Amino acid sequence: MAAVKSMLNLGINFMNAATLNEQINRFGFWSVVVVILSGVIAMFIPLDAPGGYTAAHADRVAWLSANRGVFIAGWVNQIVAMFSLSAVFFCGAWHVVDKNPLRAIIAALFILMSVMAFIIPKFMAVWTIPLLADTITAGAVGAAFADPLLRLLNVSIPFSLYTSFDYLGFWLYSVFALLVAGPLYGASGSAKSTKIAAVVLGVFGVIYQCMMVALFLGGIDPIDIEAYFIGASLLLLVHIMAMAVVFKKTD
Repeated sequence: MAAVKSMLNLGINFMNAATLNEQINRFGFWSVVVVILSGVIAMFIPLDAPGGYTAAHADRVAWLSANRGVFIAGWVNQIVAMFSLSAVFFCGAWHVVDKNPLRAIIAALFILMSVMAFIIPKFMAVWTIPLLADTITAGAVGAAFADPLLRLLNVSIPFSLYTSFDYLGFWLYSVFALLVAGPLYGASGSAKSTKIAAVVLGVFGVIYQCMMVALFLGGIDPIDIEAYFIGASLLLLVHIMAMAVVFKKTD
């Protein structure tokens, strides 16, 4: 009788694990869909005043005040994209649990930290920045405090307090990439799409770390930071497309 119960418990655990795998893969696939949709939406919604990096502070304040709703909508869309992309990575970490559970756990922790790094500035974009611009424009109480704070929270200048959090989030993504790429490539029964996802992820991780070193050594000018780092991050689009196939096949 004890043997029968043991076999039944084993079967139930197996079924629960299979159901969990199915749910995670389905969640990962639809997270990819949301990332792509939010990326398309982002093409039509500005995230800063025209000119971005080179825009004058007064012009930025005027634009933010006049385009408050559009600005908030754009950054809400960025929050959705960030959560969805992080979900794709988190589900990707699940795929290497059998191969290297310790790496999978550490990688998942880095994704959780990246979410915290990203959500702080993006929430400030939705909450703080529009209020600062309105306060400055109206000359209301606190305008003298709001003006320098808005300069610190410039969403385009790569060395502002705001963008520092964003680049921190991408650096955490790159550490995740280095942790997961190897086990993902060597996962048992890996399909071609899995290997492509692993290679692209590994390349992104290596390139991002190399650019960080180049930046610290003065090899990248501040005006070129966005082009280099955001350009490298486009590799993640190839990765998530490959993972969409992985998630769908294993669903």
